[in-house]
Amino acid sequence: MNLLVDIFRDFAAFFQLTAFSSVTWQMAVMWGVCAVLLYLGVHKKFEPLLLVPIAFGALLANLPTEGMITSRVLADGMVETGVLTVHGTALDTGGFRIDHITGGLYDFLSQGIKLEIFPPLIFLGIGALTDFGPLIANPRTLLLGAAAQLGVLATFLGAGLLGFNAQQSASIGIIGGADGPTAIFLTSKLAPELLGAVAVAAYTYMALVPLIQPPIMRALTTMKERKIRMQSLRQVSRLEKLVFALLVTITVILLVPAAAPLIGMLMLGNFLRECGVTERLLKASQNEIINVVTIFLGTSVGITMAGESFLRPQTLLIIGLGIVAFGLGTAGGVLAAKLLNLFSRHNPINPLIGSAGVSAVPMAARVSQVEGQKADPSNFLLMHAMGPNVAGVIGTAVLAGFYIATLRH
Repeated sequence: MNLLVDIFRDFAAFFQLTAFSSVTWQMAVMWGVCAVLLYLGVHKKFEPLLLVPIAFGALLANLPTEGMITSRVLADGMVETGVLTVHGTALDTGGFRIDHITGGLYDFLSQGIKLEIFPPLIFLGIGALTDFGPLIANPRTLLLGAAAQLGVLATFLGAGLLGFNAQQSASIGIIGGADGPTAIFLTSKLAPELLGAVAVAAYTYMALVPLIQPPIMRALTTMKERKIRMQSLRQVSRLEKLVFALLVTITVILLVPAAAPLIGMLMLGNFLRECGVTERLLKASQNEIINVVTIFLGTSVGITMAGESFLRPQTLLIIGLGIVAFGLGTAGGVLAAKLLNLFSRHNPINPLIGSAGVSAVPMAARVSQVEGQKADPSNFLLMHAMGPNVAGVIGTAVLAGFYIATLRH
């Protein structure tokens, strides 16, 4: 009998050393959410480079870890993560000397989002990987990228009517741009409490582009329109591409200075691509830099998805508004192409490429290609669709800069 008592006492003592007693129902539910995201990323291969790090970061956020992340509950019940503790000494002069800063691993790594480092670095890689030639060769497609921002603007108004403040509405509306780094960049500035929900919605809908867009594209176009063959694009010189990168940088930053981190790094990456004399820097931007930052960005976003703040009706509403924004953005691009065709009958645009005006590069352009070939197997729209696709990247970044300039406290 005494032996059984000793065993029970030892087991109880061991149990106290574990973290099982710290598991909450919110954590358990979030494990299921993480499993769904991992299923989409691993089995369905929907944006795996982003969904897998986000899901794993969310799993870490919903485990009673030590040395990983520090959080605190705010007055409104939301949970702030990535909390660093500053230790210092008050000076006689009235100043403060920082002696050292303490925190867990992701308290430091998540500063890459809070200090606006990770999203611009992702844009550096996007610029290095993107050919702006199709946009330069057919400048009309810039209008399609602008029209695809309809979802961002309409959802901004809709979210306001549903009770979100202006900063939160802008963060939710930007989901319609289908640009994850821009959504993270804007939300971290205007509504950091929504970062987890906005990022998951943005990247999930980017991953689901092949499922969401085609029904909208087919509903808004006729078979005759889907069979339109566009004129071959002219060859764009290297000088044109270099001048384009510089002009966009100067013009956009002069018009919307708050967009400078995104546009500046996007065009720097593109200039490295096109100048032909920085091969090592180009390869680093296309590979090592963007890959490492993607891991840290994804897991840092996942870390914000603590169950106490993520499992709220507000989260479902954000996800619902996100798909509305994305659908309206797709429709805006398609309808804009149809409108342009009223004035360019001799050189029509296939309206299917208008859907690529959302910023999901290059997946949205591929969807335009696939839908076009369903109507005409010998029609090739991919390069034409890349025009509005990269225009959408620029347009979403500019709109984010405008929101930051006008709504930031």
